Amino acid sequence: MTVHRNVPLLAGAQALYWCGQVIAIIVAALVGQMLAPHRLLATLPLACITLGNIAVTRTLSRIMQERGRRAGFTLGSLAGLIGGALNVAAIAWGSFPLFCVGCAVLGLYQASAQYYRLAATDSVDAASRGRAVSLVLAGSIVAAIVGKPVADWAKDLVPSLSFAGSYLIFSAFALGTLLLFPLMRFAPPSPAVKAGTAPAGRPMSEILRLPLFRTALTNAAIGQGIMVMVMQSTPLAIAASGHHVTAGSWVIQWHVLGMFVPSFFTGRLIDRHGAALVALGGVAAFAASGIVATIGTGFFYFLISSCLLGIGWNFTYIAGTTQITASHRPEERGRVQGTAEFTIACVGAGASFAAGSLLHLVGWTAVNVGILPLIVVAGFMNLALLRRQRSTALPALA
Repeated sequence: MTVHRNVPLLAGAQALYWCGQVIAIIVAALVGQMLAPHRLLATLPLACITLGNIAVTRTLSRIMQERGRRAGFTLGSLAGLIGGALNVAAIAWGSFPLFCVGCAVLGLYQASAQYYRLAATDSVDAASRGRAVSLVLAGSIVAAIVGKPVADWAKDLVPSLSFAGSYLIFSAFALGTLLLFPLMRFAPPSPAVKAGTAPAGRPMSEILRLPLFRTALTNAAIGQGIMVMVMQSTPLAIAASGHHVTAGSWVIQWHVLGMFVPSFFTGRLIDRHGAALVALGGVAAFAASGIVATIGTGFFYFLISSCLLGIGWNFTYIAGTTQITASHRPEERGRVQGTAEFTIACVGAGASFAAGSLLHLVGWTAVNVGILPLIVVAGFMNLALLRRQRSTALPALA
């Protein structure tokens, strides 16, 4: 695989984005719990990030199709700057509604960052898509290493305002991504696209009936949903189990390592053995995570289950992304990728809303048992696609 100059730059943007995201993962539910009128609403700000994502993701995809990737990425990073500033103000004023608004604005930043991995596939050949996606996501390993110590340091950066410094640093990381985009070289939209005369491609209803696209959505959306629901519950479950707040930072760090360290080889496995088989490995990792989490609430149970949760996400999410890029034609990219990201964001929002309520109403064990039906669905979908591959000789990439 010849690495296009955009791939390492996108990996850098991914690293900066996730440095901020790790901070948000560690502190958002804690800030929500500090500001919310009721503890059941503690994870609502995290859900607002996903709602903001849902509100803009298809529009953002259309902007990228018509005006180019750089325009969409720049808009997203500006939202990261503004959202971080709003959250600082919310903490200073003790305003839970403003904190939710700030998190919703961060949803635009999240939506744009989710296209980094897809943009990496624009400039590589079809056989290298899995590795391009993996290389971009591997940039987040920097966040796994840097995020925890920065989060521990930043939470007390502003005297008398716990966690305000966390969002100041978040905005600084968003500024860093903004400075990278002028260095990237994206193909400009064709004159036909700008003029609105480009071929429309197949109707979305036809694409939705494709087994490859349905399985791609299943892998990416269910992988995201399971990861969000369990991960957002984890810091609260750790605190409820009597562990110190730094224990949560260590667990989230290992969770993020599990999410991104496998990226060094996940893409190669997909390009060699097929996305469906790799996704089944992710399903197995999710099941193992749930089993470990239900055994006990000691520190190492949280650490191991969260790491396995991250590995499960890595396999299913990268496999699903690779399948999405293989399921559409160039003229269909904006609609198909926008629909896929919208679906993934909707599942993530549902998981965010469910996380806090499920944890407080039915407990940590029930949250982990609750992912079982999703694991079963994803497993059956990938097995069915593997059978189709063997009977119809679909490309291994699928």
